[in-house]
Amino acid sequence: MKTNNKRTAIFFCLTSALVMCSAQVLAQSGVTKYGTNALLNNIETDNSAFGYYSLYLNTIGYANTANGAFSLRNNTLGTDNTAIGYSSLYLNTDGYGNTASGSFSLSANTTGIFNTASGFFSLSGNTTGNENTASGYTSLSANTTGTNNTASGSSSLRFNTAGYYNTASGSESLYSNTTGTNNTASGYRSLRSNTIGNNNTASGSSSLRNTTTGTNNTASGFYSLYFNTTGNNNTASGSSSLFSNTTGYYNTASGYASLYSNTTGYYNTATGYYSLANNTTGEYNTASGINSLYSNKTGGNNNAMGNAALFKNIRGQRQ
Repeated sequence: MKTNNKRTAIFFCLTSALVMCSAQVLAQSGVTKYGTNALLNNIETDNSAFGYYSLYLNTIGYANTANGAFSLRNNTLGTDNTAIGYSSLYLNTDGYGNTASGSFSLSANTTGIFNTASGFFSLSGNTTGNENTASGYTSLSANTTGTNNTASGSSSLRFNTAGYYNTASGSESLYSNTTGTNNTASGYRSLRSNTIGNNNTASGSSSLRNTTTGTNNTASGFYSLYFNTTGNNNTASGSSSLFSNTTGYYNTASGYASLYSNTTGYYNTATGYYSLANNTTGEYNTASGINSLYSNKTGGNNNAMGNAALFKNIRGQRQ
């Protein structure tokens, strides 16, 4: 019995010494790991891996932190990456300066650099795109090579692939954008249907909601330019301004429901509550004042200044 106890004591001492020695070696090399096959192939320093197969293939990459099963699994040369969550930065090989937080965030990234993803599947499809920021469930999840995009909100910039310099703030803002560039959307479903349209600015819930390929449009206010599809160079300021516009262009509406019914009319200017509210196809009209040119539908080249000016004009057209 005494012999067994002595053997157990000796085994315990040897095991403790081995653990202390291993810990010392790890501390000296700046490597911290915990989990099956974590940092299995590592030969570099200053890496931390926590989780099953985290940083599994890393060889000379350094200053990486992986927390979660399969996080940074295929990293070999990449440096200064942080991955938190299951399969985050999974395929990264030599991309650097990336931060991924959330399951599958930046999971397909290979050589992309300076990307930040926060949320389940955020930037999950990114491969070589650089300097993108995604915050929210599936935000920028289809992005592959697009650069300098910022998405904040669930499914914002969801289908962007190669578009760049886009900013989306709000759930499903710029949701359908694929290659459109220089767009700014702020508000729930703002610019949601935009695909390849460029240089659009939408501020307000569902502003420019249905624009697909329209360019150079500015909408500020709830439902402003809501039905616009391919119209371009329109400016709408105020809730429901230019609400029905589809292909009309170079229109300016300022005030609640101004140019509300305009569909294909162009070069119209409306300033004031319900000004040119019923205009549909009329062009080159100027209305300034509440309810000015209110009833005009197809008339063109009219100038109305003052509250309710030319209120009943429908088809009149200045020659």
